[in-house]
Amino acid sequence: MKEVFTIGYAGFKINEFIRVLKEYKINSLIDVRSNPISKFYEEYNQKNLEKLLSSTGMIYRNYRKEFGARQEDKKYYKNGYLDFNLYTQSNNFLEGIRKIEAGTKSNYTFVFMCAEKDPSTCHRNIMVAREFYKLGYDVKNIRSDGSYESQESMEKRLVERYFPNRNQLTLFSESISWQQMVKRSYDLRNSEIGYRIDEEAGVNWQVI
Repeated sequence: MKEVFTIGYAGFKINEFIRVLKEYKINSLIDVRSNPISKFYEEYNQKNLEKLLSSTGMIYRNYRKEFGARQEDKKYYKNGYLDFNLYTQSNNFLEGIRKIEAGTKSNYTFVFMCAEKDPSTCHRNIMVAREFYKLGYDVKNIRSDGSYESQESMEKRLVERYFPNRNQLTLFSESISWQQMVKRSYDLRNSEIGYRIDEEAGVNWQVI
């Protein structure tokens, strides 16, 4: 089965970060930050990270255009925040998928990197990795202790968050399937974490 990883660098010191990538035999890192600079983790700034990964034989690429959470085109901000369902149908996003699929066939093992420790709070999973999961990829979300969480497990956590009383439905409650709960949970999370536009100031490229 095809596989793809995700990771949040905030949970790692840089040496441990590199060790974990090697442990999973990852050879290509896809940085999905729209602005690949960190105020608090300078070793993860684009130039520093790219140089370090290169020295260990890994490839670094920034896919802000394809997979970034902050897109400039306001048509993707349907409700004031980036609509993941809408943006994942864009030409840029689909081109990103095409490039990853081509790389996978050429024996590259990819990890999508952003900042947050928990994949359920980051667009690297809720927007990006979700689409690869739908394409049949085995998505492995690397935790800060070096273990990983499957996409199925992460989805169960989302449903537990948004449908905690799902087993207590009454005769008067609307019937909803598991898949509907999963989809609704992704949408609710999108509404919480989706990047929001200030209509007067435009897109705020905040460094995080």
